[in-house]
Amino acid sequence: MAHPPKSANNDVPGITAIHAFADNYIWMISNGREAIVVDPGQAQPVLEALAAQKLELTAILLTHHHQDHVGGVTALLEATQAKVYGPAGETLPFCDVALRQGDTVSDAALQLKLSVLDVPGHTADHIAYFGHLATTPILFCGDTLFAAGCGRLFEGTAAQMDASLAKLAALPGETRVYCAHEYTLSNMRWARTVEPGNHELQEWQHSATLQRTQGIPTLPSTIGQELACNPFLRARIPTVAQSAAHWAQRELHSPVEVFATLREWKNNFR
Repeated sequence: MAHPPKSANNDVPGITAIHAFADNYIWMISNGREAIVVDPGQAQPVLEALAAQKLELTAILLTHHHQDHVGGVTALLEATQAKVYGPAGETLPFCDVALRQGDTVSDAALQLKLSVLDVPGHTADHIAYFGHLATTPILFCGDTLFAAGCGRLFEGTAAQMDASLAKLAALPGETRVYCAHEYTLSNMRWARTVEPGNHELQEWQHSATLQRTQGIPTLPSTIGQELACNPFLRARIPTVAQSAAHWAQRELHSPVEVFATLREWKNNFR
């Protein structure tokens, strides 16, 4: 039985999290009549949420090709008339509208307008969607940016991911960050080893821990929170660079080298 959708932290009316697999979130944007979902790795939880709220699925937004993000597309298309949007450079199970940076996705009924950003790194042609729901800035970033973390480099390079994260970091600080996995607490345990003196991170970890004990998503975060707490967005901060160099036991000569070291550190963190 799928978990019921729950409202996220930093609630934006009309956006809910649908749980999938062990730790995925499928984000649903709705207005009481119509709905859009982002990265439906499973169809059944989406269909249950649509039925429970009597919603019509009108669109599916995809950020990249990994199965836990696209696995539910075919079944959703069998049950609905949704239009599928996704990255032009990736092989997807189905795609009506292929997107690249500079393209937009709009839905007047949902008061939604999203701009497409190219954010390679996790995959070669990963995209993100940034825009506004009513007046609130929102970001659907798939597996590029996580709360206090970022995606592994499966197809891209450290330089690409560093540049992609810099692009996201330049968004307004109040932007709500809707990433696709509940990795927050494990990311924070690692981030605390990178910056043990970061008091904002300590406070965020405390509140996130309380949320998880109540079964509430720790997401969305905000760009402001990530800039203050996420080591991957802080590779140019001297204390973070020094911590990475200490872990690597060698000098690091550029922010990209610091970023690559942080990613290796996180890959091996237990």
